[in-house]
Formats: sequence, C-alpha cells, structure tokens
Amino acid sequence: MGYRCPICETEEADAVHLANHLAVTASLGRPDHEAWLEDHAPDWGDCTPEELGEIVSEHAETVETPEFDGHDHADHGRPGGLEGDLARQSRQPGRGSMTAEAEQVLREARELTEQMADGEAESGTENGNENA
Repeated sequence: MGYRCPICETEEADAVHLANHLAVTASLGRPDHEAWLEDHAPDWGDCTPEELGEIVSEHAETVETPEFDGHDHADHGRPGGLEGDLARQSRQPGRGSMTAEAEQVLREARELTEQMADGEAESGTENGNENA
C-alpha cells in the first residue's frame, strides 16, 4: 500500500518513501511541504525516515501501488532513486524554483559524483570491483 503526498499528490510506494519525499522537498526550500511538516510533525528534522513515515502516513491518502518481487526494480518502472525523484519533481509545473543555495548544493553534488565516477573508472574500481 502506498500513499499520496498531502501537498502535491505525488504517489509514493510506502510510508518511508512518503517521509523522504516530504523531507527532501521541504529541505529544498519548498515552503508548502515545509509548512505542512511543521504543522503535522514539528520535530521532523530529528526523525528517522521510519519514524517520520509513521507520523505522515496517518495524514495521507492511501493508494494502490504495483507489487514488486525481489528482482531489480529499475527494469519494472520503479523510480530510480533520490536523484530521479528530484529530477522528476523539479520538472513538474507549479513546483516553484529552487533557492540559490539548493542549486549550488546540487551542482556541487553532481560535480563530486562525476569526479568519483571518473576516479573509479581510472583506477579500475568501478562498482567496488578492484579486479575490473
């Protein structure tokens, strides 16, 4: 069973995903998500995703989600992780613009990720396999 975000109606797979969606979106400077969290979970910044999930799921509409078996979900249309979620959310209409600070943080993270990938490729340690 999944949940629909009470702010933007994004569907999330479970309570932890909903908690992560709300917290990340609020942390990126989206005032509507942050205000909702302040009203419904004032200590949200101190909660684990599981703890926050328990709180926020009580206030969210439940939705049917597809069943996933234990295989690699990337081949079955499941979201590809935090980066994919952020990219998808930032392209939606009415999402507002990121703060300059959030844009700088994402730019630096992207550059560090590229540097790490380049370093792994050069040293032959891609995917943690030093014998590659």
